[in-house]
This record gives sequence, structure tokens and C-alpha cells, in this order.
Amino acid sequence: MGMLSLPGFLSCGKKKDFNLSNEKDAHASGSDENSERGNWSNKGDYLLSMVGYAVGLGNVWRFPYLTYQNGGGAFLIPYTLMLALAGLPLFFMECSLGQFASLGPISIWRILPLFQGVGVTMVIISTFVAIYYNVIIAYALYYLFASFQKVLPWSDCFSWADEFCSKTRLVSDCNATLDGEIIHANYSFITSNNLTCINGTMSYKAVQFPSEQYWNKVALQRSSGLNETGNIVWYLALCLLLSWMIVGAVLFKGIKSSGKVVYFTALFPYVILLILLVRGATLEGALDGIEYYIGRQSNITKLMEAEVWKDAATQIFYSLSVAWGGLVALSSYNKFHNNCYSDAIFVCVTNCLTSIFAGFAIFSILGHMAFVSERPVSEVVDSGFDLAFVAYPEALSRLPVSPLWSFLFFFMLLLLGLDSQFATIETLTTTIQDIYPQVMKKLRIPVTLGVCILLFFLGLICVSQAGIYWVNLIDHFCAGWGILIAAVLEIIGIIYIYGGNRFIADIEMMLGKKNCLFWLWWRICWFFVTPVLLMAILVWSLVTFSPPSYGSVPYPTWGTAVGWCMIIFCVIWIPVIAILKIVRAEGNLCQRIASCCRPAANWGPYLECNRGERYSHVVDPKKEKEHEIPTVSGFIY
Repeated sequence: MGMLSLPGFLSCGKKKDFNLSNEKDAHASGSDENSERGNWSNKGDYLLSMVGYAVGLGNVWRFPYLTYQNGGGAFLIPYTLMLALAGLPLFFMECSLGQFASLGPISIWRILPLFQGVGVTMVIISTFVAIYYNVIIAYALYYLFASFQKVLPWSDCFSWADEFCSKTRLVSDCNATLDGEIIHANYSFITSNNLTCINGTMSYKAVQFPSEQYWNKVALQRSSGLNETGNIVWYLALCLLLSWMIVGAVLFKGIKSSGKVVYFTALFPYVILLILLVRGATLEGALDGIEYYIGRQSNITKLMEAEVWKDAATQIFYSLSVAWGGLVALSSYNKFHNNCYSDAIFVCVTNCLTSIFAGFAIFSILGHMAFVSERPVSEVVDSGFDLAFVAYPEALSRLPVSPLWSFLFFFMLLLLGLDSQFATIETLTTTIQDIYPQVMKKLRIPVTLGVCILLFFLGLICVSQAGIYWVNLIDHFCAGWGILIAAVLEIIGIIYIYGGNRFIADIEMMLGKKNCLFWLWWRICWFFVTPVLLMAILVWSLVTFSPPSYGSVPYPTWGTAVGWCMIIFCVIWIPVIAILKIVRAEGNLCQRIASCCRPAANWGPYLECNRGERYSHVVDPKKEKEHEIPTVSGFIY
């Protein structure tokens, strides 16, 4: 097929020599093996992009809290096991899949046309996540700019604070001894009569740290709930615009430009983490914080609780960014014989070690905060937004030269967020490139900027006074079940329908022949352990579902309904596209289903020189358009 055409006689990457047009995709360069799609300039670009995609905000603001909450150092046992049993097998599978066919998350399902809706689900969820993830980056930008002041604006209860704001705990009442009798009285009576509270009898007023009130009253201008949208917070909108401008500027040449930027954005956060750890370790109370995190407070009996194992599996699953489509998209720009096996292990281990390392930096400074505020560590520890924008900023504000430490921390959050965002947007543009390659060849920069502009406008609702409720709602629904459903169907489709042994043979075309012992572990995981674990997490998540809330603020019924509509919109494409595929196939129902469960005619290595005898029959990708089924969406091949 195509043997009489000049490109058919050429080695990989030389087809461009016979391209008579002057059109050149910024994605591709003269040294690329795949001159049509382009390749990473070098392996370092790819590895750092993958590390940046996997290592995100969750490594800093979620993992340390989960470790503390689930038995400290003992939590590392289920965490490591879940990495080996669920995280790494899925990660290796997706990297291999993208590299083998050099296709993005939708077009890759030529491997199993019936399941192409899984790829669509991944891309739609990535779109939702891109909208709110950049809002979080905008929060980091706002706090970064706010740090350029001699006195941090959240370091004390200033004009914006109310009567509940306090840097220290305030005693409301206690027991004391008066004339030989023990009395219970309010604290003002105790102090006015020069009495002393008996240890352990004091009750404290409900107060809020200045950083908490600053976050809600100043940064967010938070409304009372989702029902009260309020106005767009203009300075957050400007920060959101700036964050999208950064993303667009970095991605204007696709992987050729982003692959260079990640040398800074992926590596510098480690420098900042090290600086924060060294500074934190020198503070009073730091040891108490670290002991709560992973030291003597470790509780091995926690391993008897199913919740601990579920948290470990969930954290591994989400922190590695599997089933989002990004791993497939980034790996699709690898050269065919790249060692994706060692890459997968390197990125997964780096991700997990980063989470552990970040915990020391976080808890050392939180331990100091607990010491100076005379509170137990358990009362100052939190996760998510409350850790990143309340607890940790409060702790930093108590340090000498606090603006410097605040700048470093929020600069680190900014870089961690941008890395992941680069890969997420690259996932979307890769999808567009696979569907409309000629458009991207001519108009890559306008298309990339258009995606950024569109997502900026869609994200404006998230920087309104009710914006934090929308961010939390999207995260609660879209970044949960949809990804789990996609992951379960992905591994079932590839291993049980396409064929696990067949998939292993595909990988060996890239890596070379391996012995049976090499594949023993991967077969055990892919065929049994990983699907069972994913199903268990999915069922557990459904059974333990609780209506969304932000702190103590419940969501209205219509808000929860919107959340369900979002997740339905994400996953509905799986059955819809499967039905369309079956309807458009030929034969009776069984024959149609069977044909949709076979790889498409154009499935295989992208370049002819890599196909060998196994894929010598493959339809040339350049003729792919001749085999497309025309649809409005453009997704159905």
C-alpha cells in the first residue's frame, strides 16, 4: 500500500523532503522522526513535561494532609502498594499507547472504535478542569502580587476584619478557685479578680485567623452561597487573564516552546521546596509538626481501616494524572523506539517522592505556627484551599522577612499549576491537530490562542463572588467519577477486548523483545489487580457520595443538579458514540458490534517504517480522511 509513492521508500522522518508546499507546522522541525506531527526536541523536554504534568498542586496541598490524617508514616505502606498495583500500570499503559500510534486521546481509539467515546470523555473533562485550574493559578498570582508589601496584608486584623478575627486563641470561660471553692466563670470575671484558670478547664471563643478572613473577605469577596453570584472580582479576573496569557505564550509553538519552558517551571519548585524546608527546620516547633506528619505520631493500626486504603489509591490515581488524556497526548510526540517503560517508572517515582518531600516543608512550618499560636498541630493543619491560602500563609506571616517567604511559596504554587495547565491545553490542541491536521499546520498559533481566549471567558463565572463555589462544584463532580469511569473502560477495552497479549506485542515493537518474567507483573496488574482496584474505588465513591458543600456552606438543590448535568455531559459520549458506531457498521447486530470491537483499518504505528509485518496492511494516515465518516462533531472516524 503506497509502495509506489516516494515517501514509501524513505526512512522515518524524511517524508518532509518531498513536501512541495511552504507550509510548516511549528510543532515539527528538521530533526524530527515524525515530520508531520513533530517530536520532542530531546528526551529531557518530554520527561520534565511529564513530571510537571503529574506533579501539581495536590502534591503540596493534599498528600501531606492525607498522610497526617491516615496514620502518618504508616500511610506510606498503602500509598506505595497502590503506586505499584494501580498507578504505575495505568501510567505505563497510557504512555505506551500514545507513543505506539503517535495519536491523541480521541484518535488513539482507532485501537477500539466502539470505545472512542472514552477519549471524548477524557478531553471534555480536561476542558472543564482547565477552566477551573487556571482560576486556582489566578489565586496564586493574586497572593504573589500581594506579597510585594512590607507588611503582608493578612498578617493582622486590619480594617476589613470583624470582631471574630484574632491571631491568638481567646479564652471565653474557665474554672478557677475562689475562697477555697472551684467556680466556673467567664474570663473577664477571672481576670478582673486576679484569679487563675485551672489547667484543662478553659473554653475558647470561636475566632478566625487574619489569613482566613482575608481569603474570604478580601481575596474572594466570597458571597453567602451559590445562589448569590455577585459581581466579577476585577483583580481576580485580571489575574485569570494574565494566567491565560502565560499559557498561550508558552504554547504558541506547541511542544517546541513548552518543552523549553518546563526546564524552569518543573525544576525550580524543588529549589523553593528545599529552601522552605531548610527554613522550616530551623524554627521552634518544627519537630512537632514533622512528628505529626510522619514521625512518632504514626499509627500502624490505621492500616486496618478500609478508608485509609481508599485514600491511598485515590491519591495515587489522581496525582499521576492518568485517564485525563494528557499522558497519551504528551507521549504521542515521542520517537517510536523511545524507552517509555523507564520513563513511566521515573515519572511515577519522582511524583511520589515529591509528595513526601513537600510534606516535610509544609509540616515543619505548620509546627512552628502551632507553637507560636499555642495550639496543637491538629488545629492548624488543613488541606486544599484552606492549606494553600489560609493555614500556610498565616504561618509564613509569623516569620521574619515574611514577604520573601510568602513570595517564594506562591511562586512555587504558580509554577506547579502552570506545568499541569500546559499539558492540559496541549491535550486539547493535540486532539484538534489529530482531527484537523491541515488547520493546525496553517493556523496553530491562532487556534491555540483561540482555545485560551474561549476558556478564559468560560472561567469568568469562577472569579465572581460565588466563584469559589463553582470551582469546588466542578472539582467535586467532573474530576471524580468521570475520570474513574474512563479509566475502568480504558483498561477493560485495551486488555480484554483489544487483547492484553496483543498490546504487549505492540509495546515490544517499540522496546524490543522481553522475556515472560518481565511481563509477569504487568500481566497480573493489567488483567486483574488494577481493574479490580479501579472498580472498587468507583463503587466506593458512588456509595459514599455526599452532596457538595464548601466548608459549612451547603449547595442549593439546583447547584447539585448542575453538577450532575456536568458529569452526565462528560460521560454521555461513551454510549452515544458506541451506538453511532454500531449503527454505521454493516451486517446484523452481532456482526456490527464485532466489527466495532476490531481495530480500525488505519490503526498502527504512524510512520510506515515502524509498522513491520504486523501492521503492513495499515491504511496510510495521510489517506485517513478518505475513511472518515462525516459528522457534525468531527469525532467519528
